[in-house]
Amino acid sequence: MNRVVITGMGVVSPVGNNLKDFWGNIKQGKHGINLINSFDTSNFPIKVAAQVKNFNPLLALDKKKVRRNDLYCQYALEAARQAIIDCGTDFKEYNSYRLGVIIGSGIGGIHTLEHEYEKFLKEGPRHISPFTIPMLISNMAAGAVAIKYGFKGINYGIVSACSTSAHTIGNAFTYIKYGKLDACLTGGTESSITPFTLSGFNNMKTLTHSDNPDRASIPFDKDRSGFVMGEGSGVIVLESLDSALKRNAKIYAEVVGYGATEDAYHITSPDPSGKAACEAILSACRDANINPEEIDYINAHGTATPINDKYETIAIKVALKDHAKDVFISSTKSMTGHLLGAAGAVESIVCIMALYDNFIPMTAGYKNFDPECNLNYVTKSGIETSIKYAISNSMGFGGHNATLCFKKFED
Repeated sequence: MNRVVITGMGVVSPVGNNLKDFWGNIKQGKHGINLINSFDTSNFPIKVAAQVKNFNPLLALDKKKVRRNDLYCQYALEAARQAIIDCGTDFKEYNSYRLGVIIGSGIGGIHTLEHEYEKFLKEGPRHISPFTIPMLISNMAAGAVAIKYGFKGINYGIVSACSTSAHTIGNAFTYIKYGKLDACLTGGTESSITPFTLSGFNNMKTLTHSDNPDRASIPFDKDRSGFVMGEGSGVIVLESLDSALKRNAKIYAEVVGYGATEDAYHITSPDPSGKAACEAILSACRDANINPEEIDYINAHGTATPINDKYETIAIKVALKDHAKDVFISSTKSMTGHLLGAAGAVESIVCIMALYDNFIPMTAGYKNFDPECNLNYVTKSGIETSIKYAISNSMGFGGHNATLCFKKFED
């Protein structure tokens, strides 16, 4: 079996549109949440979101292709462009059928769907863009990235709500581990800050009604009241260690474990027992051949909804037992908001950088202790410390759980 390493990363996010800015702001505990400015919210119940700022799609696409790609796909193409540059090769000398792209989106091209459906109602079917379907389907990010870079191997998008990009990375890891691919561009992308989407989530009572950006996304805080919608993309280059060493690549960290389970409990609520989420953590540890007590840092799913944070806390306690009270835990959704299908990828980048840069980020905005969430959450500031193992948890509507385990790279 192959060892699998991370050699490149790209990110578009509410706290930075490249890896340097993103990680710098995460380390400083700066959030990217502000009042929604993409549409009029004067008569709208949701006032804040974690929006991408100053995005330039022309870095990755020409003007014509910008018009033919939904924003979620533009984000993925830009994150992939950065990841390819960061990894130091375009892989042109590789067998293209051993290069994969697995990039997912929980919602897909919702901007396109809303815009074209409005035209359909007002102007009739003849006025719908012929690019409507390819712009809205959620697999197109993977397809567009593959077309751009000529990667002809395994290619698809995964849709598993908020676990989407944890599953994409887990699948890519597995393919390389067992020799089906040499390298893979993998991650997730999302752009769902629209009146229609926010209305749907609001009517489910999952979004916060706070209009204070500093206290809107507050995972594990007693006063938490729902999540803040975010947007963006995270794409990483996974590569076999042999491939990376042959080309003397920079190696950020190693992927060593992946666990995935299903609550089989409820369409939106996690299982209160935390058993399936616990099993995802334990499965990732078994895959990594480590004991749960060896985990140094958990980037929690931590959405800031009352039940999610409570039940994830239970799952961590069941999985880690006595070690649960000592392991460092933070939710960087406190800074990025909830990127839905892109959350797992962006939070994996946090874990990778935590290992690479010897730094555990904080949960920003936290003030008030909740006795039901009583673990070692990092809340006052980030911590400079060397860690060996970090895991990222993801939990999606429908009961989808996924845990990824990363390790500091050692020769």
